[in-house]
Amino acid sequence: MSEITNEQRRHSAAHLMARAVMNVFEDVAVDIGPATDDGFYYDFDLPHRISTDDFPKIEAEIKRLIELDEPFVKKVVSRAECEQMLKGQKYKLERLADIPQGEDISTYTVGDYVEMCRGPHVEKSSQIGVVKLTRVAGSYYRGDEKNKMLQRVYGIVAKDQAELDAIIAREEEARRRDHRVLGRELELFTITDSVGPGLAHWLPKGARIRVAIEDYWRKKHYEAGYEIVYTPHVGRANLWQTSGHLGFYKEGMFPPMKVSEGEGEGAYVEEYYVKPMNCPFHIQIYQAKKRSYRDLPMRMAELGTVYRYEKDGVRHGLFRVRGFTQDDAHILCTPEQIVKEIKDTVNFAKAMLGKFGFHDIQAYLSTKPEKAVGDPERWEQATASLRAALEEEGLSYEVDEGGGAFYGPKIDMKIKDALGRPWQLGTVQFDFNLPERFDLTYVGADGKDHRPYMVHRALLGSIERFFGILIEHYAGAFPLWLAPEQIRILPISDKAMDYAKKVQAALRAAGFRVDIDISAEKLGAKIRLATVQKVPYQVVVGPRDEAAGVISARSRTDGDLGAMKTEDLIARLKAEIEA
Repeated sequence: MSEITNEQRRHSAAHLMARAVMNVFEDVAVDIGPATDDGFYYDFDLPHRISTDDFPKIEAEIKRLIELDEPFVKKVVSRAECEQMLKGQKYKLERLADIPQGEDISTYTVGDYVEMCRGPHVEKSSQIGVVKLTRVAGSYYRGDEKNKMLQRVYGIVAKDQAELDAIIAREEEARRRDHRVLGRELELFTITDSVGPGLAHWLPKGARIRVAIEDYWRKKHYEAGYEIVYTPHVGRANLWQTSGHLGFYKEGMFPPMKVSEGEGEGAYVEEYYVKPMNCPFHIQIYQAKKRSYRDLPMRMAELGTVYRYEKDGVRHGLFRVRGFTQDDAHILCTPEQIVKEIKDTVNFAKAMLGKFGFHDIQAYLSTKPEKAVGDPERWEQATASLRAALEEEGLSYEVDEGGGAFYGPKIDMKIKDALGRPWQLGTVQFDFNLPERFDLTYVGADGKDHRPYMVHRALLGSIERFFGILIEHYAGAFPLWLAPEQIRILPISDKAMDYAKKVQAALRAAGFRVDIDISAEKLGAKIRLATVQKVPYQVVVGPRDEAAGVISARSRTDGDLGAMKTEDLIARLKAEIEA
């Protein structure tokens, strides 16, 4: 028997949880229950309101079902057979209706429970291991808020109790690092109902970190030969029709704004959409004048804010929002330049992610699907250039055969955070579609028009999501160069306030973010507060320090540093940032 994978355990546990809930409660209708990256869930519709108080009895029933050691039996059935097997389960029957006529219908049966499913599963229930339920939440049927709200129960599974204990410990640590909680406690960002769900406000401390990220981003892009551009937040409907977004992506866009244009008899109504992506705007910049092969490669980068209609049940803190800023870039080049451009881009992504502390990078190369646009030779060259870049940079990668978009192959880069969780960040995506749709050309050395290669590229993804990942990766204790408040000065009393301001001015002049605790609290309380708020350095000053021309410094990582000159602390801080 082959080794059992996590996906098999998770998927099989989801089936048993659905069976257990149906055994424990009455009038249960089930919808879907997939495996996830860290566990599984299942959506239920039943009169009883499931709560964490119900988890012990559900878990006990799951344990009983596991111990029955029943096989998971796969069977391919006809549509009529499947309808009979799922009789009375309205959500399952609706899902069955989505399957195209003539397509095989795969089912799995364990005991008296049958599920329309492609697998994979364990061979028998005893191989699942140990299951624990973690939380329950609401989820609209099919993700549409117009539909009924179902109850989504989440769980985790492990091969034995020791592994489960380790998973639970990681889950508890993940909750401790939750960016939504730390964002509130450390006063980094807020999302309010008054403005709208999924629309984040960057508070002053969070904004300081964003500025540090963006300043570094801009500096490195200029060094890499990119030109930074700015584009509008809205565009006419015909732009999005040409790009194909209205045909393929309209459900993810906000409704249009209707605007009256012209006057008198020539007046008409025009529709404008807030942009879900930046690419059509960058194409407009490329088309602002006729381009020659001598102008290429043309590298455009933008911290462009876009808007997407993310529905209820999908939004999650900063990880999934409705308004976010992409670190977006597009490269237009000749076929001869493409290999070098891709290699440089992969190297750029690797260096950028490394700066933020992410060195464990796994790449995924997605190749041509069955239905694709573009010249087959271009697909081959594009795929070869992506593969060569990954191998030259020594990046570990997996190939997803046929997993590319219809408009081009791509590389996705995933990093692992401090808890070992994978996050997709960098993307390098070829596009053979938009150059055709917008009829992009350049004049070659032969004097004739040629079609340029176009590459979409992101290094960090969105600034909001990346910030959320950083918060959780560092548990809010940001490295010195990113910390919103790098140094906090703690005057012993009001008599030391003037000296505190003098020290603050010297540190600010050296380029550091410095605040003074002006409260009337005692020194011990000030130190505790600075520690809780994860300030990297504390500087204590009093009349004696002023008389001696020194400060008393304390590091978040190294503890008490003793008395030193302000210039000595500056030298230490600069060395730490360089390192």
